[in-house]
Amino acid sequence: MHVIGLTGGIASGKSTVSRHLAKLGAIILDADQIAREIVAPGKPALQEIVKEFGEEVLLPDGSLDRARLGKLVFADKVKRDRLNQITHPKIFAEIRERIAKLRERYDCLHRVVVIDAPLLIEAGFVPLVESVWLVAADEETQIKRLMERDGYSRPEAEARLKSQLPLEQKLVYADHIIQNTGTVEATIARVNELWNRLT
Repeated sequence: MHVIGLTGGIASGKSTVSRHLAKLGAIILDADQIAREIVAPGKPALQEIVKEFGEEVLLPDGSLDRARLGKLVFADKVKRDRLNQITHPKIFAEIRERIAKLRERYDCLHRVVVIDAPLLIEAGFVPLVESVWLVAADEETQIKRLMERDGYSRPEAEARLKSQLPLEQKLVYADHIIQNTGTVEATIARVNELWNRLT
């Protein structure tokens, strides 16, 4: 079994690549989905978040108000780092456990598991994978996509980009780069090339 770490900056097109890998037969472990699961009501991570940030980050039903928490930590690096210190180790442990269970279930050299994680590098998840696939787009393309997709102003889109690790630093970790500034067809062709080489 081969474990791929799929990552890329915001609006780089990582989700398009992840969906295509699923169609090709990869098992996808979505780090964002796991992040939502570990902060469900009753989970230790939610209790730690409330202790750190206060009950104002809860919705009336006791679940996490992700939008409110996001606004709180996005503007404050210290708070963002503190949130990451709470959640990242728990996400790491959950992904590691799921990989172990998949290895027990699929004793097959050609089975592929993809950890789809925007913060794969920043969160320290690289040791969980055998190769890192980086979906890359130039900054201007990312800004335009964010403005069109999410309705951000240009300063808002630029601020989102600046909150992430620069592409140049991510390239150091990449075993394979998937350029996604052209057509979707070109991107899919590159993914198919890497998949065929792997399997």
